[in-house]
Amino acid sequence: MYDDSGRGCLVGSGGLTSFVGRRQEIADVRRNLSTSRLVTLTGPGGIGKTRLALVVADRVRRAFRDGTQIVQLASLDDVREVASAFTSALTVLDQSNRSATQQLVDHLGSQQVLLVVDNCEHVLTATAELLAELLETAPGLRVLATSREPLGIAGELVTVIPPLSVPTAEQLHDAASVDHSEAVQLLVDRARSVAPDFAVTDTNRPAVQQLCERLDGMPLAIELAAIRLRTLSVGQVVERLDRRFELLTGGSRVARPRQQTLRALIDWSHELCSDDERLLWARMSVFPGGCDLKAVEEVCAFGDLASERIVDVLDRLVAKSIVIAERTGEQIRYRQLMTVREYGAERLDALGEPSVLRRRMRDHYLHRARSMVERWCGPGQHEMLAAMRRDHANLLAALEWSLATPDERPAGGRLASYLCYHWIAGGSLSEGRRWLDRILGVLDGDPVERGSVLWVAAWATLLQGDREAAAVRLTELEHVAEVLDDPELAAHAANWRALHHLFSGSLPTAIGLYHRAVEGHRALGSTGAVLTAQFQLAMARNFQEPAGNALETCQEVLAVSARHEERWNHAYALWISGLQHWRAGDMPAAKQAATAALEIQRDFTDGVCTALVLELMSWIAMSNRHADNAAMLGAAAGAVWQRLGTSIDAFGPHITAESRRMARQVVETLGTERVEKVTRRLAHLTKAESIELALEIAAAVKPTAATRVARSCPLTDRELEVARLIATGQSNRAIAESLVISHRTVDGHVERILGKLGFTSRTQVASWTASLDESGGETRPHRAPAP
Repeated sequence: MYDDSGRGCLVGSGGLTSFVGRRQEIADVRRNLSTSRLVTLTGPGGIGKTRLALVVADRVRRAFRDGTQIVQLASLDDVREVASAFTSALTVLDQSNRSATQQLVDHLGSQQVLLVVDNCEHVLTATAELLAELLETAPGLRVLATSREPLGIAGELVTVIPPLSVPTAEQLHDAASVDHSEAVQLLVDRARSVAPDFAVTDTNRPAVQQLCERLDGMPLAIELAAIRLRTLSVGQVVERLDRRFELLTGGSRVARPRQQTLRALIDWSHELCSDDERLLWARMSVFPGGCDLKAVEEVCAFGDLASERIVDVLDRLVAKSIVIAERTGEQIRYRQLMTVREYGAERLDALGEPSVLRRRMRDHYLHRARSMVERWCGPGQHEMLAAMRRDHANLLAALEWSLATPDERPAGGRLASYLCYHWIAGGSLSEGRRWLDRILGVLDGDPVERGSVLWVAAWATLLQGDREAAAVRLTELEHVAEVLDDPELAAHAANWRALHHLFSGSLPTAIGLYHRAVEGHRALGSTGAVLTAQFQLAMARNFQEPAGNALETCQEVLAVSARHEERWNHAYALWISGLQHWRAGDMPAAKQAATAALEIQRDFTDGVCTALVLELMSWIAMSNRHADNAAMLGAAAGAVWQRLGTSIDAFGPHITAESRRMARQVVETLGTERVEKVTRRLAHLTKAESIELALEIAAAVKPTAATRVARSCPLTDRELEVARLIATGQSNRAIAESLVISHRTVDGHVERILGKLGFTSRTQVASWTASLDESGGETRPHRAPAP
């Protein structure tokens, strides 16, 4: 369906429908993008701004070196979270204590990218201020925004999106004029998805013309009407619309006609639902980010809607396009369009259930977060993190409601503390710290409620390198632990005070506190916490004690984590093992440990571990006198640090000194100009690309395809493989069969290859690939300019 909140055009089965019409609007928007760095699509809700923006972005993406990115603002309820929504959408792995705005400035500063910023109207001022700063500081940035009103930024070029073309009464006898109008085309296209034999005939043509005219050519309204053609004739739909329009118009004289029409149609859709369907529609409006079936069952099934009826009722809502089912592999999530969800929220208010549903949703995610912590030391860690990332918007909504409801603040604090791994290992560290700080600012009274929040806040703050703020949290935590005589809080206090000393360079004190923390966690049976304290102890021992002590601690962590099939602590222990082997001069063992740690990071989003391992691999390469590889690995590490918004300096003076010493060796060997050239070429690398580059370098003695690509172009190894098969003359289908991947995946690779190289044909790709191989990887692609 067309909407202003998501990717749009989804039928009940979850598949994307065809895009109808809008040729002139597409041409206008593309032309405007060529002359302005900010183009805003405006128009009423349901006009199709979102879908048009996505189509245009898809068609111009090849012109942008770094592609296109989408920022969805529909689920935001708090203007303070606009910048955070941008960092989440752009995968800015935020480990620093800088503002989200500053992280975005640094992230986008050197990129040539098109941002589609969707649904700005409810956070207009905050979005306008942020975009103004980003456009000023990022010369390669262009923005395509959708909003019900302009942003009001200097240089903004506004494109008003009109309704679809509708045949007039005068054109009624001209079949071509009626059948070829955009509104009619859309109606026919969508009607055939529910009634395959539907067609415009001489008999129903007048009703078709009336229906499209009465719906003002609004895409969302037409699509909702088309669904009813499964059971009603066009004439019957028109008759019902007449009654609904008259009823709604009498309710609000100040609303715009199109808004009245859209609301009338949604009212009518609501009336056609059964009582069960209406109730579930209203209750599901509590999820701003969509949800899975378990969440629907646990949050929405109570009272008049029993759990055993949820699947059937949900299925009927999907069939009616009130709910959209989105499938990713075996995972299915359910969401409502923003307009539909807002309507449901109004009905929820009328039922008097908002607080009940929000509490149930908060408790549902509180249970999930607690379960994640309880099961953390075991298999499936990265799957649990991925699940929490999918529910990120719901988690924030649950926290927001808890903080806004005084009696619910303690439960909100528990939720935030149970989300510790989501914040720290899942890529949302800065956002997590902000929520933890907000909770501590309002969570007064019983120190029991503050204790768990304090230790998570201290951990997050330390990882950002903000040691002074962390010291304040630790002092209060130690006081609370002593007052309550709480052994768990005491163990955490020792653990994170030890990390504070480690990052401050006070190794003997840190080691003593780690021993206390390990004993405390072990006495409580907290195996995961023991492993975390131990790998940090090994890091301290690495620089303070004989080599055997650090390796012995790492071996214990590796053995226990392997027995439990735990991988997060395991990766850190591998990194420290590799660090110790490197310090001892055992390069093969160091390389083996570092490579194993990086393999694990393919599944995780822990940017800190990734950057630390890349640093180590650069040092190993330099020690093996592979200065070129060391420069590339160091540059890859720098790219990850840059995206995180922090640096190795946050992890203490000892490891910082090693990093600077090895960096000097690389510069002394290759020269400043050569190192800077490599750094510039690799500055665009993502975390995933940095990992793949490092693993390929580790797999070969001589420079490989990955190293050649790093020197010459932005293609990934898989993309280069596809490019070489293109050069042999193979079709996309043949390439898919050769690589044992889907045809659709190959299509995507080819699109990205053309876009990254700035080419328009496969012949150009074949020629470029041949010249790349002949020159040993030094041919540089030509890039197309931004539109």
